[in-house]
Amino acid sequence: MSRFASIVAIALTFVVGNSAVEAGGLTAAKYAGEFLSLGAGGRSLGMGGAYVAVSRDVTSGYWNPAGLAFVEYPQFMLMHSRQFSGEVNYDFGSAAMPIGDRSSLGFSIIRLGVDDIQETALRNPDVGLGETYVDDNGQLVRNTPFVTDLFGSTDYAFYLTYSKRTEGSLAFGGNIKFISRSVGDNSAWGLGFDLGFAFNPTGKWVVGVNLQDITTTLLAWDTGRRELIRPSVRAGLTYPIQMSALGGHIQPAMDFTFRFENRRESSLFNVGATSVDVNLGWEYAYRDAVSVRLGFAELGNDGAAQMDIGQFSAGVGFHLPKLDIDYAFLGHEDLGATHRVSAKLTLQEPKFRRSKRSK
Repeated sequence: MSRFASIVAIALTFVVGNSAVEAGGLTAAKYAGEFLSLGAGGRSLGMGGAYVAVSRDVTSGYWNPAGLAFVEYPQFMLMHSRQFSGEVNYDFGSAAMPIGDRSSLGFSIIRLGVDDIQETALRNPDVGLGETYVDDNGQLVRNTPFVTDLFGSTDYAFYLTYSKRTEGSLAFGGNIKFISRSVGDNSAWGLGFDLGFAFNPTGKWVVGVNLQDITTTLLAWDTGRRELIRPSVRAGLTYPIQMSALGGHIQPAMDFTFRFENRRESSLFNVGATSVDVNLGWEYAYRDAVSVRLGFAELGNDGAAQMDIGQFSAGVGFHLPKLDIDYAFLGHEDLGATHRVSAKLTLQEPKFRRSKRSK
């Protein structure tokens, strides 16, 4: 534990130190990387996004790179989510492969798209909106906007993940993260790094820590604008409980997200430039066949800033031979409902199993 504490202390110091960078024409944009906070997988949304310590499957490249080291067979996942009554389409795909007795490699891709956004203009730019004027035909008409063009906004993120377990209870991992954003005719590219840890401090307790954008991620737009995605820290804990009388087990979980962007109304609470949000999740799995989930995220008054949370969520999962199907629902008072479906395939055959299991 002393070694782990030293690693985390050094990494946290590096994160906080980088969070204040803003110089040389760069802009520390508060929500520049917000599309990266939407989550991955139906199970996680059903649990309210409390998943940093829970994740030990193919989604770990997103949630906590360290969790990928616990994958025992090759896994693949596809996910589709309709955000805010279908206005936003969010997709996720990933693959993971165990390497040797303690390591794993993974690849993940995220796409967030809003299509057919209307660009409008006033029929007479010299007259105020809603006012009347005489047109070229001598008719008295009201000055209303009309659609001049349609454009889209698309965000991509690509994760390359490596993870490894030690001989003790510690696992660690990292991401190289490539980002592509486009709005209409303009586009941007970025490169970032994440660092994750997972360990068992005592008994069945599991603790996870994900240091995101640890070196500060730069987004370079073709307009010349340079945006910085500041580092953030997401930490979680979970404690699986076997319930033999109920024929299954329950798993409560809690996550804490620390940001250094001076968020105020869009966070649960803040101290100076540091803000904190809390996610809560619960899952009951019956005989490893059917799971029921509930979740909630504690946010401030502007929960829409973190686009995928801010309300209660619920979900259900079905575990079939080699295949897991998960569905989650998130309601939002102002933005409408989110529906998410994911399918995870595990090549659970002896020839694909990790070559040598850790003792």
